[in-house]
Amino acid sequence: MYRYIALLFLVTLSCGRAVDPKDRGAQPVKVVVAKATEYLRRDFAALSTADDAVNLAFKISGRVVDIPVAKGVMVKRGELLAEMDKRDVELQVSAAHAAYREAESRLERAERLLAHDAISEQEVESLRSTATQRLSTYQNALDLLDDTRIVAPFDGIVERTYVDAFQRVASGETVVRIVNPVSTTVGFTAPENLVGSLAEPTTRFAVRFDAYPDVAFTAVIKSFARTSSDALGFPVSLRLTDVNQEFYRISPGMTCVATVITPESDRRAVTLPLTAVYAPLGDDDYVWVVDADRRVSRRRVVLGQPTGRGDVVVLDGVTAGEVVVAAGVYHLTDGQSVRVVE
Repeated sequence: MYRYIALLFLVTLSCGRAVDPKDRGAQPVKVVVAKATEYLRRDFAALSTADDAVNLAFKISGRVVDIPVAKGVMVKRGELLAEMDKRDVELQVSAAHAAYREAESRLERAERLLAHDAISEQEVESLRSTATQRLSTYQNALDLLDDTRIVAPFDGIVERTYVDAFQRVASGETVVRIVNPVSTTVGFTAPENLVGSLAEPTTRFAVRFDAYPDVAFTAVIKSFARTSSDALGFPVSLRLTDVNQEFYRISPGMTCVATVITPESDRRAVTLPLTAVYAPLGDDDYVWVVDADRRVSRRRVVLGQPTGRGDVVVLDGVTAGEVVVAAGVYHLTDGQSVRVVE
């Protein structure tokens, strides 16, 4: 009884896997249906960049006495980042203040004498000009005193410190760099043939971060270069428009993929996998088209731009709806019978 059941099961199983007689001896292949290309999607490796970043330096030369922050520390706007020895500047302030007070006293005495016609108007004007110059010198000295301290211009994170305490620095030498920890800017490099479409109103942008692969963030063009001095491409910046910072924390330096979606002007174009292209050495590009009798014929095609998703735009040679071999193209011959593998 049990042998009969087992035999019946094997017969049933073999019948379920029966091969169509016309597929016997046929080359197994995977196929794809050519799709009309209304929009062309191109992907580019991208990186989030800081919305606000600044290198901070002293305006005067001197010796650094304190750097109370370190790399990675969060700072608030107005918080002290570095301080310089200000004794020399304080001496300048004292000297400038004393010179100003002296000029003011001399001017006051001259004005009293002028009231009794004991001095000329020309002498008083000269003293008034001197007092004004001394006041300007004093105010500049006070500004120098403020320049002995570097404070944070905005809330951010210390990305790097470039000097140590008690080190002498020159005017304008970078001391510390801070960046905004929240980023809504994405940068990538675009090829020359895409630059003309970036500013078009029909062009759309989307960004997917490696940290959030299932979320496509909408973006708009922020800026792009129209020239390239190093021949490596044209820098492009996008601004994310719909980021909920409570759920998605995007910081500078996060890797992502920027997708540029442009309308395809050629309505005859279709999209096929790159694996469907048959390109013999030293010859043109071809694809294998499968007919109703499951036989393949080689057809020459004109390729457009890769989409960055493993597909390529075919500008001519294939029409939408035709069945094309998607894998195994180098094992076929013209007119060969094939068996479609799901």
